[in-house]
Amino acid sequence: MLPPPAFRGIFRTDARARAAYSEGAGIYRIVPRAVALPSDVADLKLLISWASEHRVPLVARGAGSAMGGGNIGDGVVVDLAEFSHLLHIDPSTRTATTGAAVTLAGLNAAAATYGLRLPPDPSSGAWATLGGMVSTNAAGARSVRFGSVRRWVQGLTLITADAQEVVLRRGVSQPDGSARALDRFGKDVAPRLRAAAPLVSSRFPRVRKNSSGYALDAYLASGDVLDLIVGAEGTLGIVTEIKWRLDPLPECRAGMRVQLPSLDHLHTVVEAVNRHEPSAVELLDRSFLDLVGPSHRVATGVGPDIEALLLVEFEREQLDALRQALALAETAVMPWAVSVDVAYSGDADRLWAIRHAASPILAGLPEDRRSLQVIEDACVPIERMGEYIGAVRRMAAQLELPVVLFGHAGDGHIHVNLLPELARSGWQDRVAALLEDVTQVVKRLGGTPSGEHGDGRLRAQSLNQIYGTEILELFREVKQAFDPSGIFNPGVILPSGEPAISRLKVGPDAAAIPDDIQRRLREIELTGGYARSRLELAGEEEVEGQGSRV
Repeated sequence: MLPPPAFRGIFRTDARARAAYSEGAGIYRIVPRAVALPSDVADLKLLISWASEHRVPLVARGAGSAMGGGNIGDGVVVDLAEFSHLLHIDPSTRTATTGAAVTLAGLNAAAATYGLRLPPDPSSGAWATLGGMVSTNAAGARSVRFGSVRRWVQGLTLITADAQEVVLRRGVSQPDGSARALDRFGKDVAPRLRAAAPLVSSRFPRVRKNSSGYALDAYLASGDVLDLIVGAEGTLGIVTEIKWRLDPLPECRAGMRVQLPSLDHLHTVVEAVNRHEPSAVELLDRSFLDLVGPSHRVATGVGPDIEALLLVEFEREQLDALRQALALAETAVMPWAVSVDVAYSGDADRLWAIRHAASPILAGLPEDRRSLQVIEDACVPIERMGEYIGAVRRMAAQLELPVVLFGHAGDGHIHVNLLPELARSGWQDRVAALLEDVTQVVKRLGGTPSGEHGDGRLRAQSLNQIYGTEILELFREVKQAFDPSGIFNPGVILPSGEPAISRLKVGPDAAAIPDDIQRRLREIELTGGYARSRLELAGEEEVEGQGSRV
């Protein structure tokens, strides 16, 4: 494959570069046809025009830490690393303007100078790019109080499939005909969505957060097209710039740890805590506590017969208000708790120490016992959370698949890691069966398969079950309006028909890539090294007759 004429950025088709971009943080390995790093917006437009003309799929990519498989694909992976230079804070309006490749950590470091922050805090925040967070409508532990990314996006710049640059602003209507994509959407799709508003209301999950499908509900509520772009996983265009609303840094912080003897009253305890506006309510299930082992339990003061832990964080501007919230919350949960521990400021981190114990344990598992993120992002109504956890435990046990459960209990949002034995025959079929069974449970409980990570390739096949054929057809109409040639991230959100459990990075059918690159990709996965340049990992490209180049 030859690069687009006059393309000034990096365009590589050698096996090492393609291998370096064949994996993200999830379960897949798909070797792309090429890797492109456009040098600026003009370069990106040129690449998109070329891709539209030749029907070449484009997969926009930031740090590669998304788990659903939306950052890999068969076409050209577009690394947006060069869009990292714009970072401007306006303290007078509490806003920031950033390039898509600026990280959350970078933004918050700059904003902290003015006593500000962007509150959503995914666990990947040290390396997650802001374009990637917009792409998945990311959230994190603080979503119980501050919501997902969508509410903090004030505007964005989108490069459409027509290679046009479109600036979208919240609350500002876009004139018809200002861009061909918006013209097609306004004429052909927007009236259909408005007419289907009752259907959308009845079919969309009634949960506290949702990053599955296109956000038709959010668009109908606001009238802002940017609400469709947030969470679209690069399937409607490529975001290059974002304008953010910021929030003041809190003056006071405290933590509370609640030890529960059973899950019977989990939703009651969570709802009692939520009434006092915590900034985070995290759940560590018994499976998580079993993983970290008795020594960590003893060291962190967790009893041996505890079924679950709730780790709660409160933030306030004044210390008196913080103390009052803690006292009220502690009183509210005591009838169902074995014990409640409280700590202020830096001491609060002590209560959360057990939460961080699992990562090195999961990273240290032998190669024949990999941690796979397959049913890892479901969000259900809070009152059904205990039922969901029990169902996952039961179905996983029946299929003899060990699981580790934890998550954002304040939102009813549970993460699940599978730990299959890769040397045991038939493990892929059992994983696929569990995914299917859990999807049916999520549907029955009125939940969503993705609370904050997006559908990617992993969950695209299940959207028909969750939303029904009529809503899926509306999704297709939105996609057609913005991307008539289907070049942006095909197989993501809208299903391709390919089985979800296929083209994995583990197992006998995994695509062959150079051994050293496979080791380095594994190191990134184990150490959270997603900030590392994959081109650096690939090394220089050998060019026949010209030595090597990058």
